[in-house]
Amino acid sequence: MQQAINKVELRNLQIEDYKELKNSMVEAYSELKEAYWQEEQIERLLEIFPEGQLVILVDGRVVGSALSLIVDNRKASATHTYEKITGNYTFSTHDPFGDVLYGIDVFIHPDYRGLRLGRRLYDARKEICEKLNLQSIIFAGRIPRYAEHAKEMTPKQYIEKVRAKEIHDPVLSFQLSNDFHVIKVMKNYLEGDVSSQEYAVLLEWNNIYYEKHQQLINTRKSVIRLGLIQWQMRPLNNLEALFEQAEFFIDAVSGYASDFAMFPELFIAPLMADYNHLSEADAIRELARYTDSIRKKFQEFAISYNINIITGSMPLLENGNLYNVGFLCKRDGTSEMYSKIHITPNEVFYWGMKGGSQIKTFDTDCGKIGIMICYDVEFPELSRLLADEGMDILFVPFLTDTQNGYTRVRNCAQARAIENECYVAIAGCVGNLPKVNNMDIQFAQAAVFTPSDFAFPTNGIKAEATPNTEMTLIVDVDVDLLKELHEHGSVRTMKDRRKDLYQIKKLKS
Repeated sequence: MQQAINKVELRNLQIEDYKELKNSMVEAYSELKEAYWQEEQIERLLEIFPEGQLVILVDGRVVGSALSLIVDNRKASATHTYEKITGNYTFSTHDPFGDVLYGIDVFIHPDYRGLRLGRRLYDARKEICEKLNLQSIIFAGRIPRYAEHAKEMTPKQYIEKVRAKEIHDPVLSFQLSNDFHVIKVMKNYLEGDVSSQEYAVLLEWNNIYYEKHQQLINTRKSVIRLGLIQWQMRPLNNLEALFEQAEFFIDAVSGYASDFAMFPELFIAPLMADYNHLSEADAIRELARYTDSIRKKFQEFAISYNINIITGSMPLLENGNLYNVGFLCKRDGTSEMYSKIHITPNEVFYWGMKGGSQIKTFDTDCGKIGIMICYDVEFPELSRLLADEGMDILFVPFLTDTQNGYTRVRNCAQARAIENECYVAIAGCVGNLPKVNNMDIQFAQAAVFTPSDFAFPTNGIKAEATPNTEMTLIVDVDVDLLKELHEHGSVRTMKDRRKDLYQIKKLKS
């Protein structure tokens, strides 16, 4: 390796680079006879797919390259030889309408190894794959140290030992460290590759941003805007007064182009003031009479303000049983109900509430979301089940009277964000409600929590409201960052679970 390096450059290959490209390739493949591309072959590559051909230069000298084609996934994944996948080295297999970037070559001059230049080429290939909306990168990697172990182990055993870092293979070890996974072993891949015994390992890197059908309209957004409503408990004369106040907030957050508006748990409680002469259990059952009217009105708001509304929660009386439920009113006019699964001792004692029985995620125009009402977020199994279904954002409408209760909800919500690699948004009620029994005081601070990794705030808090003050909190969250985290995070809690030792599953669908 040179003693001093002044400049490293990565760019697309040009035909003027051919002489230096050939020299570096000859040195890189010194154990293979005449292992270099002819100039007319490079010209052909640059003619059919110039953006897929890369070189890396050190002080103006070509010291490495990565060459690629686009092919159909079925051809790339099937057993093949190097000669076949390259169309007998004519590159006739290149298909501009294919869905896989197939790597036909990558090398670094021996004098420049150890500088992580190969990693730069791989990262650039991944960028090409993402920008061209290709499904994956596939290529067959040599295993040049297999010949040393061929007598005592099969290629499969060799791969497992390389994966376990018991054996170092200069090609395969590097590829596995770059997030490629093994598809299969292929025999007779490259004629004359004695050190690999002519075996090759078919490897793949999946593009997490790939969309099978690209759309011009109604495409799924990467950045989602959340509008959280920290609701002040106040006397309300009637249902129309509730709608007027709710519409004010929906109008406000939709004016900032929010994708979601979320209200707190039991924010309609002021309407119970008219029934304060009754027992707590009877008063809340009277409140349940409003639930269907509220759902219908919020569906209208969702359409007219073009926003998805999470209605917090309200009581629902069904077959004599009282539940704590809410509705996801989508901007397409449809709605779905969610229910509180775990009922607090207070809710059981004063109201005789029962827990719901459906655990599910919700499909929206902004991806999959989960919704849990208050106490439910303190049970980690629930959110893990939703995360397994692909949840990106967990919404938690809550109602807590003391700071102790709020601390439980907040800290558990933040834990759920970390362990499930998702965003968690919480919103509650604030203020006092003197004329409603069992609903006297409230404490809340709306917030949005994130996983804990480099792409997110160091404290895991994207934003938070002023405690105990009526306000809105409008926050942008980027779901593409979650995709990066799932695949390339410092830790990967979703992937690294020991499913051989434990698992969580639903008992009811």
